[in-house]
Amino acid sequence: VYDAAIRRAGMLRVFAFEDLFDAVETLGRGQEVAGDRLVILTNGGGPGVMATDVAISRGVRIAELSDQTMQRLNEVLPATWSLGNPVDIIGDAPAKRYRDALKIVSEDPNADAILLIHAPSAIVSSSVIAESLVPTVAEMETPLFSCWLGGDAVAEARQTFAAASIPTFETPEAAVNAFVHLVDYRRNQEALMETPAAISEDSTPDVAAARQIIEQALAQGRNLLTEPEAKGVLSAFGVPVVATRIASTPEECVRLAGEIGYPVAIKILSPDISHKSDMGGVALDLESSEQVEAAAAKMLARIRELAPDAQLDGFTVQAMARRPEARELIVGASEDPIFGPVILFGHGGTAVEVIADRAVALPPLNVPLAKDLIARTRVSKLLAGYRDRRAADMSAIYATLI
Repeated sequence: VYDAAIRRAGMLRVFAFEDLFDAVETLGRGQEVAGDRLVILTNGGGPGVMATDVAISRGVRIAELSDQTMQRLNEVLPATWSLGNPVDIIGDAPAKRYRDALKIVSEDPNADAILLIHAPSAIVSSSVIAESLVPTVAEMETPLFSCWLGGDAVAEARQTFAAASIPTFETPEAAVNAFVHLVDYRRNQEALMETPAAISEDSTPDVAAARQIIEQALAQGRNLLTEPEAKGVLSAFGVPVVATRIASTPEECVRLAGEIGYPVAIKILSPDISHKSDMGGVALDLESSEQVEAAAAKMLARIRELAPDAQLDGFTVQAMARRPEARELIVGASEDPIFGPVILFGHGGTAVEVIADRAVALPPLNVPLAKDLIARTRVSKLLAGYRDRRAADMSAIYATLI
């Protein structure tokens, strides 16, 4: 919730005391970034891989070098260079190789920022390299973050960069985090320019219908809606739901299934059971009246065994929604005592607590703010489509969040 609040305020996140120094170092240098694509330039493969791992884990995109950049790098680097990003210019790199490679990648249109990582070697002095690079960095328009590894061995190089107002960090992780700070800050400032409406312009919610359902549950002393009630609230706000009918007995389940048409799904209906699948209270892809009756009877027996005190109100029956390419998502809302309403989005399903892929935002939302919320989750990459899987209907997800 704190994270969401300060995102909307355009502020930096500071979760640990060490992060404060990184944030000050970043902001104090007046750096600005135009995007989240990072080029990593290093004289050591290991540090480059470390930085790449941290960058990917923080949602940073590793920039894809253009064909022209690759060709130019091939002309100035040894044949054994990494041939990609991270750009490993090899441990014996003299100052000129650093200058040439840095100038080339800084001119790549896909580079929003560059992370320079240097590990000391006995071949070339780190301080000489730093002094040689300062004029090159001064001429660059692409922001540069530097990481001089080696403690006291690179102290002079760090001081040279610091004196030239070039952000300098002790570890690749700290440098990547600094870049993430600026990417977040840019996004926050863009979000501040948005003026979200309280509700979607394309739909008018039936607030009275939703309030009636909730007040009825509260009057009965309940703080949890049943599945049909929850679907009624969602439907009142224009969120599509599967039509659901209620049956009191297994025999009535059979009758309703015949009216709906096979295949069907049935679920136990109880105000005391929220995770129905944990109790064996869900049966899917039922193709006949025999299967429906048997599944309902089995559910009753299992619930009476596992939760004998649970109130059983019957079953819900619905047409089987077969969506082989669907992704399970979670959308939620809560009222925080300090910040007020909070919207949650993330990877759903029965393993939602285990996966823990979620983000929060403060409503009201509009499409750009909904996009930002979704982009802060790992499942957003699945929603974009991959291999033979089509992209999700993002406009419908935005509308649901709004």
